[in-house]
Amino acid sequence: MPATDFSFSDINGADLPMSRFAGKPVLLVNVASACGFTPQYADLQKLHETYGPKGLVVLGVPSNDFGAQEPGTEQQIRTFCETRFGVTFAMTAKQKVIGASAHPLYRWIAAELGEGAAPRWNFHKYLIGRDGRLLEAWSSRVGPMSKDVTGAVEKALA
Repeated sequence: MPATDFSFSDINGADLPMSRFAGKPVLLVNVASACGFTPQYADLQKLHETYGPKGLVVLGVPSNDFGAQEPGTEQQIRTFCETRFGVTFAMTAKQKVIGASAHPLYRWIAAELGEGAAPRWNFHKYLIGRDGRLLEAWSSRVGPMSKDVTGAVEKALA
């Protein structure tokens, strides 16, 4: 089963099927507004601006699973991201990303890569290939504009 078989609601409440991104690589990132890694929003936006025109989709998934660092509503999250970091990349509604009640895509990731690959904190990153298969995963400490991430993105876009 590819990632394109799953669906979210976007941050505005509209349907956001992953099939919309079929044929494009997707960088899936669980995000939070009150985390030490929150400044990564700026580099996620930079990644979106640099590689989005070439086909990359950056998809932020707000989650309150780690340290209760995303307590806001979708409207508060959207306003924070837009005003503080100029975020224009796609964002889902707030989701659980770990455990039995995690969003089905995150449960699929844990099943595909093993429980150890589930997010351990905010700003965990997964690169999904054009075919909907998982290509890479990075911990929160690996920045979106790091050579590891940009190199994998460029390879996925090639």
